[in-house]
Amino acid sequence: MPGRDLRTVQMRIVFSAMTSKTHFYPLVPLAWACRAAGHEVRVVGSPGLTDITTAAGLTAVPVGEDVDLVGHMSAVGEDMIKYVRSLDFTDAGLQNAGWNHVLGMQTALTPNLYGLMTPDSLIDGMVDFCRSWQPDLLIWEPLTFAAPIAARVTGAAHARLLWGPDVVTKSRRAFLDLRDRQEPEHREDPFAEWVEWHLDRHGVATGRGFDEELATGQWTIDPVPASMRLDLGLPTVGMRYVDYNGPSVVPEWLHEPPARRRVALTLGVSGRDSGVEVITTDQILDAVAGIDAEFVATLDAHQLESVAHVPDNVRAVDFVPMHALLPTCDAVVHHGGPGTWHTAAIHGVPQVMMPVGWDTDLRARGTVDSGMGLAVPLAELTADRFRESVVRVLEEAEFREGAAKVRDEILSEPAPTEVVAVLEKMTAERRLPRP
Repeated sequence: MPGRDLRTVQMRIVFSAMTSKTHFYPLVPLAWACRAAGHEVRVVGSPGLTDITTAAGLTAVPVGEDVDLVGHMSAVGEDMIKYVRSLDFTDAGLQNAGWNHVLGMQTALTPNLYGLMTPDSLIDGMVDFCRSWQPDLLIWEPLTFAAPIAARVTGAAHARLLWGPDVVTKSRRAFLDLRDRQEPEHREDPFAEWVEWHLDRHGVATGRGFDEELATGQWTIDPVPASMRLDLGLPTVGMRYVDYNGPSVVPEWLHEPPARRRVALTLGVSGRDSGVEVITTDQILDAVAGIDAEFVATLDAHQLESVAHVPDNVRAVDFVPMHALLPTCDAVVHHGGPGTWHTAAIHGVPQVMMPVGWDTDLRARGTVDSGMGLAVPLAELTADRFRESVVRVLEEAEFREGAAKVRDEILSEPAPTEVVAVLEKMTAERRLPRP
């Protein structure tokens, strides 16, 4: 309806994520908030996302075909995995990179990550659904480019919801800066060409094709503490992180307060889901055996197969909701995943990180610089270094003080329920009138 005031009527909102719990879960609290405010909400994604969506109490719209991430990685080989994890998104790393390096990054990531997570069938299904349902707003996590393509095709507003430092935009900015210095005939842009091809085949008129909004969203919703956000000059709406860990049951042993210091130890669910492990557990468990604390280690049967002995001070559990466990903990040791990091941060729990690449290196730097914890890069991970870091975080008060400051910073941001009104206003300003 042309000219309608979206602040006073029900909106239709699409949320979209790749088929991964760790990428989908950060969307859930805002989706709940939009639904509670009276807006219609649909989660559009590959069929593999359906059960995860409905378990969260949201309405799923399965489109396209599932992505065989494990099969693709197996076919490409470990070299691609090592390459992605080796990428340096720090200021120094990107500033020292040459044109061939940043062009190679865009050339490799477009088919092997962006295109893999957003296959043609997902884009086609997303576009078809949005043409039919006519959403006002699409909210997408940073690797689901079907959403901005569908938004451009249908005229809907669209925004990204980040789950960590915006390394995708940061690396693209470095690429664009170097590209613009090349001779015109050498200004290749694999990502723009990929998106433009999809826009063209879905009938987007000349002049409404690719622009950087299709990479960044019309605005960004960012739960990262303001002091740790990358300054990229994008329209940004801060939002308080709300921890959601999926369907959860609190075990009986967690009802009672711990008898001694407690440390959570998790290597994340993403490794389980992808079948790709980045940290072995045997040496880590041996290293904590002599520490005077109870370690609650979230390890499944496959991860425990390589463990010769579980120390007496380690409680191995397949799953426990982090939002229930971490408030009882004095520290957490983890791989650097955004869910674990944010849940620990919002509860003021000091952290020891073992960053595994991609955005975890920048998250680790923020952890150290803020005083809320320590980081041990995998290349430097020894039993002695690991044990020393855990003991320091447990015993030195400065880490608890740093964690408390970060917690207060997160809590100062508007809750998802407060962000809904901002989304209503920005959507009214940015979506095109309906035909």
